[in-house]
Amino acid sequence: MGGGFLAPPTVRDDMDLGLRGKVAVVMAASEGLGFGAARALARSGAKVGICGRRQDVVEAAANALEKETNAHVFGFAGDVAKPGDAARIIDATLQSAGANALDILVNNGGGPPPGPVDKFDDNAWKDAFELLVLSNVRTCRAAYAHLQRSGAGSVINIVSTSVKQPIENLVLSNSLRSAVIGFAKTLSLEWAPHKIRVNNVCPGFMLTKRADEVIASQAKRENVPFEDAKRKREAAIPLGRMGTLDELGQTIAFLASPLSSYITGQTLSVDGGATRWVHG
Repeated sequence: MGGGFLAPPTVRDDMDLGLRGKVAVVMAASEGLGFGAARALARSGAKVGICGRRQDVVEAAANALEKETNAHVFGFAGDVAKPGDAARIIDATLQSAGANALDILVNNGGGPPPGPVDKFDDNAWKDAFELLVLSNVRTCRAAYAHLQRSGAGSVINIVSTSVKQPIENLVLSNSLRSAVIGFAKTLSLEWAPHKIRVNNVCPGFMLTKRADEVIASQAKRENVPFEDAKRKREAAIPLGRMGTLDELGQTIAFLASPLSSYITGQTLSVDGGATRWVHG
């Protein structure tokens, strides 16, 4: 890691984002990027429903967040790629929170496996489409009426910088996450009259298990130690380091808040300056 670069900031709990008492659902939030988003929203005083595929893991995550933030956090087992689960999780969150409107929806899901074009057959592409695209469509469709009742709804999709600058050896992610951006832009236009904002965040290399998997794949291809591959990744980031879950979560909390009330249809990179696309 390069010397002299900005260190990760200390998380502040004293900033009022206007989210106290708001109701949020964060998909795939038992760990990783979704967990970071849920933690930031809970710290801001929101009531947060999270889901994960394993009941024991998601309950442990919800309990940890409640203990840390003193907010109401509800954990539900569910798979974002499974039809019907999104609607069930949203309904369960509203019931647990004693609310009839959803203020914030954070769409998130795991990434498809890394690999080049010639590695994947039709079934792999279909599975990735279910995971990345159709899950987002289903969740937004399930949330629409509840977001309308909010009067100030906000949808934030966690995607990837691959929608702006393709990442080596990630053909499935590079290709299909761009469909989410097109869908989100369409929703931002169609839902604006209903006072629902729709934005995207594109995390770069963050300190997650998923990033470790990508770096491990690179290390194997290049026949170098994991730490060497990681240092190579960090050297390509202008800020000289990988991002933290709190840095992504705080960005999502801002986009969910009234402080960003005139921002919709946008795609924001949270990547330490790594994306080279001039229009990013």
